[in-house]
Parts: sequence; C-alpha cells; structure tokens
Amino acid sequence: MRRLSASYDAAVAAIDAANAADPNHVTVRGTTQPLALAHGHLAAEWVAHLVDDPAEALLLAARAHHLRRWEVPRGTYPEGKAGYLRWRRDQKLRHATEVEAILADSGYDAATIARTQELIRRDHLATDADTQVLEDAACLVFLETQLADVEARLEHDHLLDVIRKTARKMSPAGLAAVGEMGLGEHAHALLAEALTAPAGADIAPDTGPISSS
Repeated sequence: MRRLSASYDAAVAAIDAANAADPNHVTVRGTTQPLALAHGHLAAEWVAHLVDDPAEALLLAARAHHLRRWEVPRGTYPEGKAGYLRWRRDQKLRHATEVEAILADSGYDAATIARTQELIRRDHLATDADTQVLEDAACLVFLETQLADVEARLEHDHLLDVIRKTARKMSPAGLAAVGEMGLGEHAHALLAEALTAPAGADIAPDTGPISSS
C-alpha cells in the first residue's frame, strides 16, 4: 500500500478521538472498545484487504463512515422501514458534513475533502468502484460486530432475511471476504445457511433496511 501522508495521520487521529467518545462498546477480535471507533478501524482494515492500493480518501471515508454516529440514535426516528431509511440517509449526510472540518484542519485540499464526503454519502454506488468497496467494508463490519446482537433480537427466519439483504448490497469480492471473517462455527454456519439460496429464491438486489451502514 502507498505511503500515507502526514495529513492522513492527523485526520485519523482526530477521527479516532471523536469516535472514542462513543458510550456504546463492542468486543471484537478479543478487544472491547467504543463501537464507532471499532467500526472505523475495522472498515479501514477491510478496505485495505479488498483493494491493493486504496486512495487516502477511501481510507478516510472508511474511518469516518460512522463518525459520532451515536449522537443521533435510531430511536429518534419513526419506527418502520421509512423511518429507518431516512435515519440511515441522514446519518450519512451528517457524517460527510462533520468530517469536512477535520480534514480541512489536517491540511487536505478541497478535492480530497469532497471525494471523501462523496464516498461517505455513497454517491454513485452503482457506478463508482470505490463506493462499492466502502459499502462492502461497512457490511462486513456489520456482520462481524453486530451479528450476535441481531441474532439475539430476531427470530430465525427474520435474521436470515437481514443477512440476505445485507449480502445483496455487496459485490462478489465483498461476499468472498465473508468466509475470511474470524467468527465462530455457529456464526459461519448461520451465514452459510442465509447465503445459500434455496431453489427459486429471490436474490436480486434489495434496497430495504438491512445493516446500519
């Protein structure tokens, strides 16, 4: 991977400092840490795994894709699909807006800032390869950090549907990486059950509520 700039180091430090204030914690890969901080670290790791030489803007977008996410909880929006989709859209817009000051203070130019914001918002998802990489990374982070919690809250068929809808957002490369996650046997069996479509099943892309990406 290319050598990262001093601006990148400064921006990542500021993003991590902001996300370290998340009162919600998760234990993943043997470490307990604030949820937004974990999501940023893991998403950047998955980006680096999926892309040989990711641009700084893509790595920055991964690190900041849940910037201060806890400040606007899901419960502040109406229940149901429409409320969920509006919350998720507004969160992406907010993360993209709030990262601007961090990047500017770290010395980034307007073009890099705009590109990072574009990626966080997932603009041009259908046609922008880097945007799809970020979406893959966010989905992988969701499965790695939140699958157990979702399983505890949903009945089995609903859980399988959530996993399948997440998979529909992912590229073939992203789906291949699912098998490389360091999850236990039970989790991998659950993923295999969900991702092995029965004959005649509809596995077309779906835009309904899935992960918190």
